[in-house]
Amino acid sequence: MTHQVTRDFIGYGANPPDPQWPGGAKIAVNFVINYEEGSEPSFELGDGVTENGLTEAHGLNQVKSGRDLAAEGMFEYGSRVGFWRLHRLFQERNIPVTIFGCALALERNPEAAAAIKAAGYDVCSHGWRWVKHFELSEEEERDHIRKAIDSQQKTVGHRPDGWYCRYGPSVNTRRLVVEEGGFLYDSDYYGDELPIWTRVNGKPHLIVPYSLTNNDGKFAGWMGTSDQWFSYIRDAFDMLYEEGRKGQPKMMSVGLHMRLIGHPARAVALQKLLDYMAVKRDVWITRRVDIARHWMAVHPARS
Repeated sequence: MTHQVTRDFIGYGANPPDPQWPGGAKIAVNFVINYEEGSEPSFELGDGVTENGLTEAHGLNQVKSGRDLAAEGMFEYGSRVGFWRLHRLFQERNIPVTIFGCALALERNPEAAAAIKAAGYDVCSHGWRWVKHFELSEEEERDHIRKAIDSQQKTVGHRPDGWYCRYGPSVNTRRLVVEEGGFLYDSDYYGDELPIWTRVNGKPHLIVPYSLTNNDGKFAGWMGTSDQWFSYIRDAFDMLYEEGRKGQPKMMSVGLHMRLIGHPARAVALQKLLDYMAVKRDVWITRRVDIARHWMAVHPARS
């Protein structure tokens, strides 16, 4: 029987499981750097369009036909400059990071790929390219998954531990990821604050939810200053931390984009956030793969 995507409006309900985070932590925090620059839709790659998503020109069609060189430069900033600023902030504090890596983007900056490998960041595949998987045929999507795996093994030295589509997944994505094998989890879900087991064609499969709420994508919308972003993400952390102290620990994903928060006036918000969390006790800041492995060990799938 082919796997069918179903909806669940109940989840863990009023009594979520105790994740038993290491060291009795009251919250698990995972910082994600989305490495997309160089894989986005572009004339150079034959797409006939210039992507401007999550840039200073987000939502604007400045060029009606032909290449939008301004938007192209904004993407290049993320790879050329933004990555190194974020990398420095995390390395100075010895904080582990997860990379959501579009495989082609990592290929186009070998120096950044080498830094990711040397730092021990885990890389969750963000696809072969920044494309809409729900517009691909099943065979095209299967090919993208295989290309992403092969590419990442060459650039960062290990196959991806997890999977997360740019844009939303297709109805086939989770099944194809499970059929391909070798993935510990996927993050193509936004409906919870704890990992979830599901079954795909009879096989147990782990979902580690992601967040577009605790995300610097807000800078491409209604948010303008570093103080706004810092206070917004800090408030989310404070509520989750307090809930953890009262017996219901959760996980918190914080999504970052190099071409957004990599700019100086925004990066200061991340700097403040990292230093704010650092003085709190019982906080487990960790990689996504470590959350997945912990859940598998402490809360294994039921038969």
